[in-house]
Amino acid sequence: MKRCLDLAGRGLGHTAPNPMVGSVVVHDNRIIGEGFHRMYGGPHAEVNAVNAVANKELLSRSVLYVSLEPCSHSGKTPPCADMIIRTGIPEVVIGTSDPNPLVSGKGIAKLEQAGLKVINGVLPDDCAALNRRFFTFHTRKRPYIILKWAQTSDGFIDILRENPGIQQPNWISNEISRMLVHKWRSEEQAVLVGTQTALLDNPQLNVREWPGKSPMRLVLDKKLRLPKSLNLFDNSSPTLVFNALKDAFEDQTRYVRLDFRDNVLESMLACLYAEGIQSVLVEGGQKLHSSFIQADLWDEARVFTGLQKFGSGVAAPVIANATREEYRIREDKLIFFHNQ
Repeated sequence: MKRCLDLAGRGLGHTAPNPMVGSVVVHDNRIIGEGFHRMYGGPHAEVNAVNAVANKELLSRSVLYVSLEPCSHSGKTPPCADMIIRTGIPEVVIGTSDPNPLVSGKGIAKLEQAGLKVINGVLPDDCAALNRRFFTFHTRKRPYIILKWAQTSDGFIDILRENPGIQQPNWISNEISRMLVHKWRSEEQAVLVGTQTALLDNPQLNVREWPGKSPMRLVLDKKLRLPKSLNLFDNSSPTLVFNALKDAFEDQTRYVRLDFRDNVLESMLACLYAEGIQSVLVEGGQKLHSSFIQADLWDEARVFTGLQKFGSGVAAPVIANATREEYRIREDKLIFFHNQ
């Protein structure tokens, strides 16, 4: 199962809205075939693992391991449970059940009804953690939320910018850390900023420093103050503008009207859930990050601390009562917070 998880992780950033899944076929305690779900719309892990077995006659005396319950319904591909049954494989070991209502329990039931021996719940926490975006989406009915910011060693995320208009970002983290952020963008379905960040920094929110697909761009712009000259509206990737004034489509930009008098974050996340967006990387300013923290609508926070000191400015958001992991990226400190 650990090998299944190693394989599954290779699909990060390519399988959404499907989960990441790895699978191996074992005969006489030896792996004779392995595979993972490489990309959305492509063959699932179980299919790739079975296809990798050179001698198909061994399948009837083998065990198939898979990190997530095999699907039992037709989507982009046929049901994996049916494929497993046709191979004659007598036993399947599963990491964890699938939380998707289309699958949950149905794949296991189909295998058992066909007479296969099924073992479920091997390293279930590890299997669920790998697919935490997928599990959060189906169990909490919202995207998985990752907060990201950089702060100085004296606790500020920006200087006080008194002049309006686009300005150069005040870089705090080093260039390796900034490249890492582009890698993170390639792993998530959407990236979110607020009005002020869009106005002052004019971000592109793409993955120009890392190979992969740029995420959908999201921006909160209540009164539609953002000029069309910003990079967000360059039509290089789809952009959703959450606002209080209109619903409309303009090239690659879609305007979605929300009631900002109510809990706008919950309304926005409900809209993203309906759109099938399973993960959002938040790269806004202090106000936007603090709103997510205060509403307890976040799952991870990734915080860089650089060597710079501003002395004064915009104070960094504060996270309390969360588990943490600490790393070093050259002179930068990187802390991962996990909301329990």
